[in-house]
Amino acid sequence: MIAVDIASDLDRVLHTEQQVLTRIAEVAAQIDADYEGREPLIVGVLNGAMMTVSDLTRAMTSHCEVDWMAVSSYGSGTRSSGVVRILKDLTTDISGRHVLIAEDIVDTGLTLSYLVKNLRNREPASLEVMTMFRKPDAMTCPVNLKYVGFDIPNEFVVGYGLDYSGRYRNLRDVATLAPHVYS
Repeated sequence: MIAVDIASDLDRVLHTEQQVLTRIAEVAAQIDADYEGREPLIVGVLNGAMMTVSDLTRAMTSHCEVDWMAVSSYGSGTRSSGVVRILKDLTTDISGRHVLIAEDIVDTGLTLSYLVKNLRNREPASLEVMTMFRKPDAMTCPVNLKYVGFDIPNEFVVGYGLDYSGRYRNLRDVATLAPHVYS
């Protein structure tokens, strides 16, 4: 799906599919350089990071493993509920591993802060975070992000894995959702 297919649901496109893919290739190259000689375990945070992890790992030239977690602080609305829950845990023991969390978006930082603390307690050799999108104006919990794809405004965005009530994840562009859709 492309933005023109659902133009009435969107206010504006922030990043086109090509801009996202170009940036993911740049981030992948930096990860390859930073993890040279090591094989990172990339922990994708479901469901939103499925696009990011898929494109990131395909753009990387080094070996890596992938595992998934589902952690949520959202309901069906547009704002965080403030309650973090693990919906699906890792199947891999991360003790002594070089772990890279791959997120779709960081807005308040609450969910990611919880996830980082949880994974640090499992004693990885290293733990870093990559997010495709960050809302700097929305952050309330400090979180160290080593890799950031794009900074975006504090608006409700969809596309490239980001959803509203399970819809719009397959939008190839990243766009702000029109208020009439969620009000």
